[in-house]
Amino acid sequence: MEITGKCQKIGFLLMPNFSLIAFSSAIEPLRMANWITGADLYSSCLISQDGNAVISSAGVCTEVEYSLEQLPVLDILFVCGASPIARTGNETIIAWLRKEKRSSLAIGGIGTGSYVLACAGLLNNHRATIHWWDMDSLREDFPHIQVTNNLFEIDNSRFTCSGGTAAMDMLLFLIGQQQGADLAAAISEQFVCERIRTSQDQQRVPLRARIGANQPKLIEAVQLIEANIEEPLSTSDLAHHVGVSRRQLERLFRQHLQTMPSRYYLQVRLEKARQILHRTDKPILQVGIECGFASASYFSTAYRNHYGITPREERKRMVEDPQETNAGSGALLHHSRLMTPDADL
Repeated sequence: MEITGKCQKIGFLLMPNFSLIAFSSAIEPLRMANWITGADLYSSCLISQDGNAVISSAGVCTEVEYSLEQLPVLDILFVCGASPIARTGNETIIAWLRKEKRSSLAIGGIGTGSYVLACAGLLNNHRATIHWWDMDSLREDFPHIQVTNNLFEIDNSRFTCSGGTAAMDMLLFLIGQQQGADLAAAISEQFVCERIRTSQDQQRVPLRARIGANQPKLIEAVQLIEANIEEPLSTSDLAHHVGVSRRQLERLFRQHLQTMPSRYYLQVRLEKARQILHRTDKPILQVGIECGFASASYFSTAYRNHYGITPREERKRMVEDPQETNAGSGALLHHSRLMTPDADL
């Protein structure tokens, strides 16, 4: 396990009503990195606007060490935002962040902390993410930000994540980049994480949140799709089970999901296949069958058309260089068993 010698100093700026789960998911990997290695790889400190204790959204009162005026030298500062977004009362923090805009300090937003960074102009012309509940607000209020649906985004010295346990994925990614994939994997195992999710993993946005609750037929059709992966239903079968005509079902998909039922169905099956490839060492042919592909060639062609590589190439890349599984992102994946590429695809 290769370990760097420099101690990273990371601060957490807690805003009133901050998300306790997001904060703990971010700070605990740092503590565990030190514990596993027996080295002081990371030091963390807690900060509030005025140096006084801060109450989380769960009602837990948390003491801090510094105010913004007393801030020590840091490598990274994470803003732990309020849950839900606090649109007023942040003027002092936003003004302070604006002063840091041209400094070398790397700054991140956890949960709605992304919105605070956006208010300070720190995310202009950057990729950024936020919890799906607040995604529309971030897009509408700040058109110069490239808002994504990913679990976390790292764009130069700007770090944002969607909150919740996604904060752990982002910190594990950083630890993996700085200290090596083995340490990140060891931390993940200590926290009983099924896998380290990458920056390319997307938030699972509830369908009702995307299209509203006034489209029960469409929601029912999507639920049927998700429940019938291994033996896909035809569009006519979907329409029959939902109780609408095929033409009406296609109209609903075009209007609200900007696609056709068959294409949406294919995307769901491919996403499921990719999850299985990442999480297991099942033979690729078996993965295709479990996701409703009748032949190896059809699975391989559909996968390549959607992701740009074949299932075999994806599996091979995961084995040869886990940190480069998502091209261009440096995303980190860990697998406890070596997976040999199958010869059938």
